[in-house]
Amino acid sequence: MSKQEKLSAIEHIKTASHGLRGTLKESLQDEITGAIREQDQALVKFHGMYLQDDRDLREERAAKKLDKLYSFMVRLRIPGGLLTPEQWITAHHVAGEYTTGVIKITTRQTIQLHGILKNHVKPTHQNFSKVKLDSIAACGDVNRNVACTSHPAESPLHKSIHAYADRISRLLLPKTRAFYEVWLDEEKIAENTETDPLYQDRYLPRKFKIGICIPPNNDVDVLANDLGLIAIIEDGKLKGFNIAVGGGLSTTHGNADTYARLATVIGFTDTEEKTLKAVYETLTIQRDYGNRSDRKLARMKYTLDNMGVEAFRKELEKRCGFPIEDPKPYEFTQRKDRYGWFKDYEGNWHYTLFIENGRVTDSEQVPLKTALLEIAQTGKANFRFTSNQNLILSDIKESDKKHIEDLLNQFGIIQATDAASALRKNAISCVALPTCPLALAEAQRYLPKLIDQIEPLLQQYGLSDDDIVLRMTGCPNGCARPYAAEIGLIGTAPGLYNLHIGGDRYGQRLNKKYKENLNEKAILQELDHLFSDYKAGKTADEHFGDYVFRKQLAN
Repeated sequence: MSKQEKLSAIEHIKTASHGLRGTLKESLQDEITGAIREQDQALVKFHGMYLQDDRDLREERAAKKLDKLYSFMVRLRIPGGLLTPEQWITAHHVAGEYTTGVIKITTRQTIQLHGILKNHVKPTHQNFSKVKLDSIAACGDVNRNVACTSHPAESPLHKSIHAYADRISRLLLPKTRAFYEVWLDEEKIAENTETDPLYQDRYLPRKFKIGICIPPNNDVDVLANDLGLIAIIEDGKLKGFNIAVGGGLSTTHGNADTYARLATVIGFTDTEEKTLKAVYETLTIQRDYGNRSDRKLARMKYTLDNMGVEAFRKELEKRCGFPIEDPKPYEFTQRKDRYGWFKDYEGNWHYTLFIENGRVTDSEQVPLKTALLEIAQTGKANFRFTSNQNLILSDIKESDKKHIEDLLNQFGIIQATDAASALRKNAISCVALPTCPLALAEAQRYLPKLIDQIEPLLQQYGLSDDDIVLRMTGCPNGCARPYAAEIGLIGTAPGLYNLHIGGDRYGQRLNKKYKENLNEKAILQELDHLFSDYKAGKTADEHFGDYVFRKQLAN
């Protein structure tokens, strides 16, 4: 069998796509279905979209002999998660006119909009383009949205470090003009597809994620990324970045060849030029050595383990043309968002508000979406997304702080943020049902209700203020990083979850599977037992994840 015959089906689609164009234009003109052609469903991901359908309505529509209710999810490319007030206003109006109305903040500091019908996709992109937003490479086998430590108060050097997210994003963008031609009606200048030295015509074997963090706060879960940059600051100056390679959390139930992995810190670069070169060449190694026959084994973590860390480092040095220095020391002492008001080193104010599972919508309790629109219309605050699905109203001048604070109080946002428990503030979940086709169980719709029942257990044992990290996904693909949590719940079937415990609080140790296929009653029983044991047996300042790892898992 030839090498070409061993390639997965997606690999053939990519190389034959004429620079990711495929037959997308023709698919959009097909009025018989709300879907697009099968091969185009793979290509549209590179344009920042997924074709989905409402799984809650499948049986009802099938009984009526109707096609599935197809729609698109659009995910924007927002390096480092920073939007201007004008851009937020556009997102608000696009969400209201073309989508379900909910703005979803993701775990990678961007937003995604669901429920966009096929004839509304182009207007959606065109509206975003007017405010210099796009969804290029937000999905697909390319570098995805680059995440970065979100809060400016983390360091006086935050602005210069945060700028790397945009530089890396631009450096690693595909060269094809397909997005502009298909969605923005740009005229195609030449028949030949563009030359792309990085992605060539085959792109990467699988998605690629990059995170940048500023110790001591590991708010981006930097070691869960294919490539992580850890800022090294000494005497108030940025000395460079430690480079971590091979993180990734997606697994497959029942497939022992798949596994979650935290990145390995392989070295240090001391200049911007060297750092960007190392980032770029890491992708070329993954492009050339990654598995293109089995997509379940195609992420960077498998490439690194197959090559070996030392062999990978030598290959990286060879491609870079300079030696990679040994890693510099660093320390993580937290992994959470700074809720409430904080003043940065330039005298600007920032307010982090709690948004449960990243869902921006109006509820009976808090008209959040309306409030954020009114705040954006003042023009006095930028919008920064966190990797924990929250929002920072940012860069507020001292003279404008009271105005923003009055609006936050008027709409009950400060009250709602203050009232949320520590557990709830540290919990995140993936979208799951009804739109994700991979979901085996609920996540974002169910987790708030489950937390309602976990909170009394914590209160019973005097643990309400404990910053326990809980994360839930509807399948094992790890979008909400459940394997890097102190408590991870991973869906296996409707109403059933594997319970993982023992990750550390700062994202430097994965948890382990503790019990399988638990329903809600069994989950609560297990947590009740674990919390009771933790309260009685923990040492001073010992975190929940460390305790259960020591007592339940170490042997």
